[in-house]
Amino acid sequence: MAENRLSRESSTYLKGAAHQPVAWYPWGEDAFRRAKELDHPILLDIGATWCHWCHVIDRESYEDPNLASVINENFVAIKVDRDERPDIDARYQQAVGAIAGQGGWPLTAFLTPDGKVFYGGTYFPPKDSYGRPSFRRVLLAMADAYRTNKADTLKEAEALHRALAEGRVSLVEEGAVNEAMLKESLDSLRGQFDPVNGGIAGQQKFPHPGTMEWVMARYHRTREEGLEKIFARTLSSMAKGGVYDQIGGGFHRYSTDARWIVPHFEKMLYDNAGLLANYVHAWQLTRDPLYRETAEGILAWSGEVLSDRQRGGYFASQDADVGLDDDGDYFTWTLDELKGAVNEDEARVLALYFEVATRGEMHHDPKKNVLFIDQAPEAIAKSIGLSSDRVRDLIASGKRTLKIARDQRPMPAVDHTIFASWNGMMITAALEAAMAFDREDVRLFALKSLHRVLSEMWSKDRGMWHALADGERKVRGLLEDHVYIVDALLSAYTATGDAVHLRNAEEIMVFTLAHFWDKAGGFVDIATDLHDNVGLTLKEVRRRPVEDSPYAGANAVAALCLARLHALTGNDDYRLHHDELMTAFAGEASRYGPVFAGTYHLAAELWIHPSAEVVLLGPRDDPRVRALQDTARSTYAAGKTVLVVDRHDAYIPPAVEPMLKTKEAKAGPVAFVCQGQLCSPPTSDPERLRTILEIGAPKS
Repeated sequence: MAENRLSRESSTYLKGAAHQPVAWYPWGEDAFRRAKELDHPILLDIGATWCHWCHVIDRESYEDPNLASVINENFVAIKVDRDERPDIDARYQQAVGAIAGQGGWPLTAFLTPDGKVFYGGTYFPPKDSYGRPSFRRVLLAMADAYRTNKADTLKEAEALHRALAEGRVSLVEEGAVNEAMLKESLDSLRGQFDPVNGGIAGQQKFPHPGTMEWVMARYHRTREEGLEKIFARTLSSMAKGGVYDQIGGGFHRYSTDARWIVPHFEKMLYDNAGLLANYVHAWQLTRDPLYRETAEGILAWSGEVLSDRQRGGYFASQDADVGLDDDGDYFTWTLDELKGAVNEDEARVLALYFEVATRGEMHHDPKKNVLFIDQAPEAIAKSIGLSSDRVRDLIASGKRTLKIARDQRPMPAVDHTIFASWNGMMITAALEAAMAFDREDVRLFALKSLHRVLSEMWSKDRGMWHALADGERKVRGLLEDHVYIVDALLSAYTATGDAVHLRNAEEIMVFTLAHFWDKAGGFVDIATDLHDNVGLTLKEVRRRPVEDSPYAGANAVAALCLARLHALTGNDDYRLHHDELMTAFAGEASRYGPVFAGTYHLAAELWIHPSAEVVLLGPRDDPRVRALQDTARSTYAAGKTVLVVDRHDAYIPPAVEPMLKTKEAKAGPVAFVCQGQLCSPPTSDPERLRTILEIGAPKS
């Protein structure tokens, strides 16, 4: 039997395939050397442990000994974990997308022995169906094409590779970052918005946290008509839908329908980090209790399921399913299961609240219901003759009881890998929640997690490691790990006022500028001088990620970080790089639009209309300074910085220096809110400071 080499891997996804009869290689020189020795094409599978269809193709095809023999005789097979290697995934998604018109997971690509794509797709079924050829037929056709028509196959693969490599080098498209560009994007977003269900109109619904952050930032500044509806309708519909886990908290990855009801059930740390920030900020802007309740639900779920409580750090994901034959069975309920778990009064109310009936939404088991909020407590109270308070009490007690009952079920597996970039996202969002909700427990765990990532995954000489799994550090030289941890450190500085976090943020940003900055402006996604295992083919395709896919673009996050670093230190090097980055991506961001470059649009909004810089004058340990600091931390203002200037501090923002001589500044601790070169009058009143932040500092 051919050797499967995955058993020694630390990736959950790769280890899960170690028993398969396919002679899998992990990504590396051994696989490419073997392909060249045999002159065989490469079969590349890219997937993830949380991916339902990856498990399906594993069971149907890669665990079939007959199909495995076809693969082993004709190909060198490589399996890649997309979470562990986002750099590989991004490049091959792009190549397969150019051939097939779409990507996704599992990604199935056919490569020349030097790693260039000549054909690909996503999931191939075991038999011809739905107009798709069987996997066996595809395998034999690709093997035959390589064997009998090798010259043309190599030529086509080389042409595609060249087009992708050259297309990503000349990235400076014409475009301007100005108010006209933002208004044009807003018009585009209004046209794509689903006014009934929120989100982007379509048959499936994905969350777009970066887009929501931009819309909220703009709404806070302008109060433009219709902006509140875009974020409020979207976030309310999601929170009430089945895409949100109504019993355990946290969001599933996306909805398969337009109403946010039936999800793909996997839960990702990065989705929940982006959405946690959304709901915290929406609550700060509107004080709608639904948003706080939803944010607290994300915190509860991530704290219980995705947290290493002992050592710090957030785990990567939770699977959709327990076995290959179920589809979200852990999360869904039959009417009989509901009635068996709660008392009669609770069952009566919950069946109305969550629309649980004898026929549910799940195709594989029509009795199974996805829980989503169908009726308000007041409507239920009216229909069954109870008080609204009594109905709310029954909903609350019933949900607690359902959680206890669900906890007895076999739980979908958790991938315990710690990814630096995803931890950076979650630490940032958790600190935002801690400051908004005064949650000291959340703050302490986020800081503990940040400390672990820095102590175990950062090296001053070699940068950030990407993954930590089973005590093993994997993959270095990825941009996203650096910029998301800088973002987390800047949030930690806001949350604590401890200058150590600011110094660490500067250290990592200086490192990132040294190793990732591109002469065309912006950052490349891999630093080839740091990366242990890229491969020549990957190096040639240069990527400067600005798009939010599947999470906030690293260059857009870097822009936000550079702006805050300049505000906090006055170092013009940060400002110059920030300006160059924003200009470099103007055309590309316009092409992606506000849905797929939402975070860049947020950065553009804050570049054109500068963020609030809160400057507090006074001793750090003065209770009056701390009261002003707490107010500044807990009040929404997109991209804001909070800087305490003690008399002996080296850096005082230029706009504040003339204010030091005012009688208010001399009299005691005061706060200024500056935007650009303009500052509000000084105030020592926390409520006045809150008002200034809520309405914005003077615009002229």
